[in-house]
Amino acid sequence: MKVKNIFAGLLFVFLVFSCKTSPFTGKKTLNFVSNEELFPVSFQQYNQFLSENKVVSGTADANMVKRVGAKIANAAERYMTALGYPGYLNDYKWEYNLVQDDAVNAFCMPGGKIVVYTGILPITQDETGLAMVMGHELAHALANHGAQRMSAAQLQQVAGVAGGLALGDSQAGQIFNQYYGVASNVGVMLPFNRSQESQADEIGTIIAAIAGYDPYAAPKLWERMAQNGGASPPEILSTHPSPQTRIANLQQIAPRAVEEAKKFGVTQFK
Repeated sequence: MKVKNIFAGLLFVFLVFSCKTSPFTGKKTLNFVSNEELFPVSFQQYNQFLSENKVVSGTADANMVKRVGAKIANAAERYMTALGYPGYLNDYKWEYNLVQDDAVNAFCMPGGKIVVYTGILPITQDETGLAMVMGHELAHALANHGAQRMSAAQLQQVAGVAGGLALGDSQAGQIFNQYYGVASNVGVMLPFNRSQESQADEIGTIIAAIAGYDPYAAPKLWERMAQNGGASPPEILSTHPSPQTRIANLQQIAPRAVEEAKKFGVTQFK
């Protein structure tokens, strides 16, 4: 019982003192990792990734990635200021690179380091489609999703240790140790990841609209993604919402993104 109380106390401390307020929802989010800790590691990993992969430069596509990235980052800074968070992005070091790889992928490291793979360009088709992808990836960085996922994984581990020690070698303990990993993944971690993807869709579409890109291109992009992606696991077993869920959500987000863009004087879209 003493061990159980100690771990319960640790969990309470983690939850109470390691939560930060999201500028997008006004709600507390789980985050044990500061930008001061995370960003230097992120920048180092990004540079290492570039050194190990073929970076495309000087082409029309490479220039498009840099052009769209700059527009999206500028829109993000305007958006954060309007939300009441001027200076929120001061520590971000924006960088946008196109990498030669057939994978249909793009990502943004914590702190604003973005990579677009050449394999996604046939699906994005044009600058607007690319803006929807880069807006989504940038949104993950703005919302500190990387730090939140690290924090959730740490909490998952602590809870697993606490449960195992509290139940010991009893039958209940054996059952806990056998099923905790799967149950916590399917019941907590995967839904948590899917909620972050949905939030990034919303934030990214709004920011892309503020940058002057048509938000109605977002659901069309995911229609193309769905056609290209082939079979996918059931949504409950995936880190991402199903294409159908994303398309439906983005269709609802698009008109709201248009209204948000109007607040910044943007009434025509590319």
